[in-house]
Amino acid sequence: MPTFANSIQKIMSFVIQCQNITHYYGNRLIYKDLNFEVQEGKVLGLLGKNGTGKTTIINILNGYLKPQSGICRVFGEAMDEISPQTKGRIGLLLEGHIQHSYFNVLQIERYYSRFFPKWKRDAYFDLIGKLKISQTQKISTMSCGQRSQVALGLLFAQDPDLLILDDFSMGLDPGYRRLFVEYLKEYAASGSKTIFLTSHIIQDMEMLIDDCMMLDYGKILLHEPTQTLMQRYPGKTLEDIFIDLTGKY
Repeated sequence: MPTFANSIQKIMSFVIQCQNITHYYGNRLIYKDLNFEVQEGKVLGLLGKNGTGKTTIINILNGYLKPQSGICRVFGEAMDEISPQTKGRIGLLLEGHIQHSYFNVLQIERYYSRFFPKWKRDAYFDLIGKLKISQTQKISTMSCGQRSQVALGLLFAQDPDLLILDDFSMGLDPGYRRLFVEYLKEYAASGSKTIFLTSHIIQDMEMLIDDCMMLDYGKILLHEPTQTLMQRYPGKTLEDIFIDLTGKY
């Protein structure tokens, strides 16, 4: 019979653990008894058509939304009771990339640095240096790609143990997407970092993720290592597999 200590160890072996998540918007079912786990050090890609609840999962993971039933734990803590210390281990990038666009490059670094005790300003300025922009340039005057790199630099400076990225490639041209993916790959390889991400550009996922989770309306179609999935469907891309399982999106 499993002991209480063994149960706690099982919970703590996963960075994310969602159990029996059920959620509705009005009368529309989003999930019914959704269950999944994300191991430490893994890069998990969440794929699903619009309206299947990808951003809803992001909001539940961050405690912005409480499901009708079920529980979500991050680093072993239930999201409705999460401590400030654990919350500080999570880096979040939502669609739109960055707030406080009235700041310039220097001002926004100083602003964010006050909130994170492990702040690594060199990580921020290393990425900023590749953009060939002035440190006094306002965020509001930058292109979408430049703003996304500023946002990514701020996340890397925070040095989170868990990165949650919602549709990080939205609006980026291929050059910036490649730069974004390369930095994420380096970050994931730098230590016991875990990444949970969504993207409309499935090709980017294929280059980056260790595990793939595909959502359909109300349920998970699959959740398995990307390498296993690709071996099961030889000669097909991740996008091909997604279309085969869910239909044209």
